[in-house]
Amino acid sequence: MKSSRGSEVIVVGSGVIGLTTAVVLAEAGRRVRVWAREPAERTTSAVAGALWWPYHIEPEALAGEWALISLSVYEELAARPDETGVRVVEGVQGETRLDSLGPWAARVPGLRAATDEEYAGTGLWARLPLIDMPVHLRWLRERLLRAGGTIEEHTVTDLAEAGAPVVVNCTGLGARELVPDPAVRPVRGQLVIVENPGVRTWLVSTDPDAGTTTYVFPHPDRLVLGGTTDDDAWSLTPDPAVAAEIVKRCAGLYPEIAGARVLDHRVGLRPVRDTVRLEREVLPDGRVLVHNYGHGGAGVTVAWGCAREAAGLARPAASA
Repeated sequence: MKSSRGSEVIVVGSGVIGLTTAVVLAEAGRRVRVWAREPAERTTSAVAGALWWPYHIEPEALAGEWALISLSVYEELAARPDETGVRVVEGVQGETRLDSLGPWAARVPGLRAATDEEYAGTGLWARLPLIDMPVHLRWLRERLLRAGGTIEEHTVTDLAEAGAPVVVNCTGLGARELVPDPAVRPVRGQLVIVENPGVRTWLVSTDPDAGTTTYVFPHPDRLVLGGTTDDDAWSLTPDPAVAAEIVKRCAGLYPEIAGARVLDHRVGLRPVRDTVRLEREVLPDGRVLVHNYGHGGAGVTVAWGCAREAAGLARPAASA
């Protein structure tokens, strides 16, 4: 009974970081309960554009390793796109050079300078995982349940409420109040979802003069158009003027987008921190608290690498 109790883990948070971490723990034989304030489909993760790319995340060296672990997993999952929501799609990361990236870039298969035909400017061509997040989050949840984990609706107001020997804090922006950690702050992203008029490649284009990043991510039935990076903005209400500007910028890259029917408007708050917090803390009562938050806009990119590291830290204090 003691060992069974010691194997219990509560993962707080049901976004992509929380669910992926819970899956890794459950498949390692731990008894896992996920405490979710809301269904995964209503988390920030569900709104993510979800192209694999280590985007504005520190520390760079660790983030690169976490990202490469995740890349390997996503490449395997792309063999079953309808089930997992993961496809490998080619596209161009504009205004980016290989020598401006960390060591991780040399280990990304096929990453190379884009030709003039592929992009009118400096950019990198790649075939990268592009993830349909609503599908992927459902798949993660089902994989967790098959591994014996459970998901409980539970709004946590204090991490001390979780009475398991090991608690993993995957609360993203919620960590700002729960820890509390004022270093976590929101960076608001607004997206427009339109019918896909036949676009097959993704594109990210940055205009340093205007301070904008424009991206087009194709899925079979729709395009995800973005975006914005509004520091310290908390509003979840789409701004119609911003949406119109996003469509205009994207149509400048793919003219056929101009006439595409708008299906939805979405807003998410990226949980940005100067550096990801992924560490183990032994509490005064002997319980273990593992923090895994602060991934900004790269949560999907590093999810599996961070999950495996967090699972390695999530051992009861008595076994340390």
